[in-house]
Amino acid sequence: MGNNKGSNNNFIRLTKWLTTMLVPIFTLKLNHKVIPRTVAIGYYDGLHPALTCGTAAGKVLVHSPHTREQQSLEGSNSVSGSDISLLNINQQINMLAAGRLDTEADGDYLVVGTPTNVLAYDINNNRDLFYNDCADGANALTIGKLGSIESPLAIVGGNCSIQGYNKNGEDNFWTVTGDNVQSLCLLDFTNNGQNELIVGSEDFDIRVFQEDEIISEMTETEIITSLCPITGARFGYALANGTVGVYDRSVRYWRIKSKNQAVSIHAYDLNNDGVEELITGWTNGKVDARSDTTGEVIFKDNLSQAVAGIVQADYRMDSSAKTGDQLMFVSIDGEVRGYNPASGGPGSTLMDANVEQDTIRELSQRKQNLMLELRNYAENSKIALAGGAAMAAAINAGDGHGGRPGIGQGGSSPFHGMGSGLQAGEGSGGFDATGGGGGGDGLGTTAMQMSGGHSLSSVGHSEVKNYSLTASGIGEVGRSTVGMIPANTQLQTTLSVNPGDQTKPPHVELLISTTNETIIRAVLIFAEGIFEGESHVVHPNGPSLSSSLKVPIIPPKDIPVDLHIKALIGQKSSTQFHVFELTRQLPRFSMYNLANNEATPDPRSHVSFSLNERPQRMLMWINQNFLLHEDLTCEGDLYFTFVSLRGAGPLKLRMSHTGQVAIHTDDMDVAGDVIQSLAQFLNIDDLQTTADFPVETETLRQILIKVDEFHRVRGKLTAEMADHSNLIRSMVVRAEDARIMGDMRSMRKGYMELYDLNRDLISGYNIRCQNHQELVACLKQVNQIIQKAGRVRVGKYKSQVISSCRAAIKNNNTASLFKIIYTGMP
Repeated sequence: MGNNKGSNNNFIRLTKWLTTMLVPIFTLKLNHKVIPRTVAIGYYDGLHPALTCGTAAGKVLVHSPHTREQQSLEGSNSVSGSDISLLNINQQINMLAAGRLDTEADGDYLVVGTPTNVLAYDINNNRDLFYNDCADGANALTIGKLGSIESPLAIVGGNCSIQGYNKNGEDNFWTVTGDNVQSLCLLDFTNNGQNELIVGSEDFDIRVFQEDEIISEMTETEIITSLCPITGARFGYALANGTVGVYDRSVRYWRIKSKNQAVSIHAYDLNNDGVEELITGWTNGKVDARSDTTGEVIFKDNLSQAVAGIVQADYRMDSSAKTGDQLMFVSIDGEVRGYNPASGGPGSTLMDANVEQDTIRELSQRKQNLMLELRNYAENSKIALAGGAAMAAAINAGDGHGGRPGIGQGGSSPFHGMGSGLQAGEGSGGFDATGGGGGGDGLGTTAMQMSGGHSLSSVGHSEVKNYSLTASGIGEVGRSTVGMIPANTQLQTTLSVNPGDQTKPPHVELLISTTNETIIRAVLIFAEGIFEGESHVVHPNGPSLSSSLKVPIIPPKDIPVDLHIKALIGQKSSTQFHVFELTRQLPRFSMYNLANNEATPDPRSHVSFSLNERPQRMLMWINQNFLLHEDLTCEGDLYFTFVSLRGAGPLKLRMSHTGQVAIHTDDMDVAGDVIQSLAQFLNIDDLQTTADFPVETETLRQILIKVDEFHRVRGKLTAEMADHSNLIRSMVVRAEDARIMGDMRSMRKGYMELYDLNRDLISGYNIRCQNHQELVACLKQVNQIIQKAGRVRVGKYKSQVISSCRAAIKNNNTASLFKIIYTGMP
């Protein structure tokens, strides 16, 4: 019955997959190389969709199959006899997007981001909307409405900054984030009827902006390369390490990891059930669709080259069809495939074959696993039977010392309470998957215990002891190689701060131990953002096997992390081991060691503010977020000192009975982390602080001086290049006149001067490029300091600091900028 039931389940699942297939309906060849992540659909005339892609040599390709009259684009080349137009940008194309920037216009506008500029172009009317300098670059683009801002915006993410331009190129929105922006998307995160901005950056964080206020942050394990809205507040994300997943607000539903990298993700309703699935395009040309709730693959196909982008549109404009938009995949070599959602009708044989092959492969793998498990059962049953026969022989020949030692009563095990190696807890003919015992209180009882309130499961089984007849009676001669362990075996974990020494750096030490003489053969720890590849395996060699194991952990950032631990436990002679699983949380500020207040000097910098709370509430936060041997206590005012193991210096926390709080640290990032964590613990929505960081202030002063110098040099170099360009034009004319008149000497002289001038021009261009790179680096530092100044405040005061700092920089008011950072007020 069990096999038939499994077959029925697979048939049902196969039928389900067949009803959610995609049917390929067209294929195009653009005959141009497409830059990854530069693919969009634009309705430039308001009616017909046009596929838009970024290509090499600074050109944008527009494929308009429904517009037969090719538009004469300014500075563009139309491909005769085709539906393709090329728009010359003459710069490296980082990103592009198409959308309705003007609600009163008939069609969409094209927005192109380059390393230095943002261009908005009206393709239908052949005109520029705006061409703005963007010193922070344009790494990510999206178009839409944000919050309460009335006009749609072209939102550009660059070097630690985010800017929103309206149809006239006016900067209607500006804010800063922690690092270079790599991905953007708009969705109603708070379900308030207005869009919030989701931002993925190089510091592994996903931030949610309600206009210029951060309302949520999620930390991932790699750079967030792609974001896309799905349904409601649900959105998909992709990381640079091949991870793809889905969040529902701040809660992650699922994630998978591949050896390939996801280039593009898109939400599309495959089966017309009103719920969109997550479509992913990979660097190896594979495309797949996954359920937004479980991550299960329900469709996949392969392109000949890496995927460049995924879009959807009613590209065939077939009025007789009722399927709606087609899903379109574009590869880097210009291949375009379009699919319609279908319900398993005619023409679905291609997907049928794929689903059948996948199902057969899955069933074969399951069969192999079950056969291997049955062989293990058979081998261990033979060992248990041999032990039982030896015991029975010893009992029948008893010498008065033995009787029936340890044989339990009760249970329906074939060994009458003794239990078998892999059939622990066998009751009425079935196996207990939980490891619990159904066979009485004898030797066959298996008890899976745990310590510290952690969940624990075991794939090992009950203890079996072999007995033999000796001069003194029946005695235990050893344990079976099956790997049986005592029923009261417990796995214990301890976390402690290790300051390190000359041979090893400071770290958090995880001690894993058992409560008896059983040994730990191997430990696997899974933790996001700590280990490379997110997992760490410790496999000690034979001589060093013991009942305890120490694992050093070095968290790179101050974030709480769940450590998922799996340990193999058994005897020294065992060849099979029990698997103990438990989860232990690493506190947020685990890389700080408690120190003496008087022996540690006060840092120069501090943040001060007032709380309407008792010191005991802050003490509770300290005990929960710092790694301590025992909970701290205080009478009256609170005062504790910690030392950072990452070299950030001392951290002193003070709070008086009147609610005055002071956080002393020279690291502005640490102060921001402490304040954000404390505000979250105490449910504080808005918090104003005074931040005195003289080192950061002086650093900012020096950076602003450098920025002014770089701007002056840039202006001078630009003027020189313009002069050289005019001089080159006149020299070319003179040299050509000399050639026409037959004055070869003057011609050679002119072209030699032209060569020298061109060499100087190239040298000046290289200097300008280097100057621009240094300027971008300085602007990044300025934006990061502004972000730090915002993070030491909470809520509306945080947004106020960022917007006020931006206004001060725009007006070149340095004194006001420093005052805002100190007081939080403009």
